[in-house]
Amino acid sequence: MSEELRKSSYDCDICKETFLEESKFNQHKQIHVEEAPYRCDICGKSFSRSDSLTRHKRIHTGDKPYHCDICGISFSESSSLTKHKRIHTGEKPYRCDICGKSFSESRSLAKHKHIHTGEKPYHCDICGKSFSDGSSLPQHTRIHTWEKPYHCDICCKSFSDGSSLTQHTRIHTGEKPYRCDICSKSFSQNSGLTRHKRIHTG
Repeated sequence: MSEELRKSSYDCDICKETFLEESKFNQHKQIHVEEAPYRCDICGKSFSRSDSLTRHKRIHTGDKPYHCDICGISFSESSSLTKHKRIHTGEKPYRCDICGKSFSESRSLAKHKHIHTGEKPYHCDICGKSFSDGSSLPQHTRIHTWEKPYHCDICCKSFSDGSSLTQHTRIHTGEKPYRCDICSKSFSQNSGLTRHKRIHTG
């Protein structure tokens, strides 16, 4: 397998565009040089706002000042805590104006809307498969590269995507953030809660 195929994707922190080739990513970054004057002195990433740089630096320091008062999990950004709490509350403020389905995150709604439009603008350069959202493409590319960049700190098992690592980690922590609003039984995965609810609904 070539070295080029082994490389992971490159994500722009400013506009969120994803690139599979480092050379194209580096060319793209020049667009934002003047737009992002705040530079991290640790890793060199640049940001358009000073508060964005402050939040970014918590990646290096490990600082997580925002704590969930329900399950105790901590986060480096307040927005991450807000999104996390919707697991407990069941809040889904983002509603599809076509079919009425609701979501807890705006990006999930944007991804869902491609179902109605049929749009799949993200294409794999290796096999040509297309995707409706940009986050699925890097994950798919790892099928070809066999890359598993997400590692469990406890047992060292590796995964190709972050969500699989998150679910796996709950085996060690015992965390069960998905709670049934009828009988209060809790589950480590949303799919487990969905299956359980069929007991109540018949």
